[in-house]
Amino acid sequence: MTAVETQPERTALSWQRTGLGVLAVAGLLGHRALDTGRPALLVAAGCVALLGLGVLGALAPLRYRQVRLRVRRGRAVCDPWVARAVTGAVALTAGVAAVAVVLS
Repeated sequence: MTAVETQPERTALSWQRTGLGVLAVAGLLGHRALDTGRPALLVAAGCVALLGLGVLGALAPLRYRQVRLRVRRGRAVCDPWVARAVTGAVALTAGVAAVAVVLS
């Protein structure tokens, strides 16, 4: 198996790890919300969970298909808009988590 053949699989795994990380932060925020009795924090946890599910359910499979197609055609695999989208989701998650820590 060559490096080119494993590129889509590595990409898919990295997107899955990112989505799972965002969901983990959502779980921690939800736990903190229930522990402290702050419903606003629970809403924030739900929004972060939706971001994580969006990464896992929409962006990860889309990116996997794109990378497979581009590798098969011999084209470059980078796609700036997808990278920006997931960077925004992770940054938003970090911001919500930081606010939750400060407010707790």
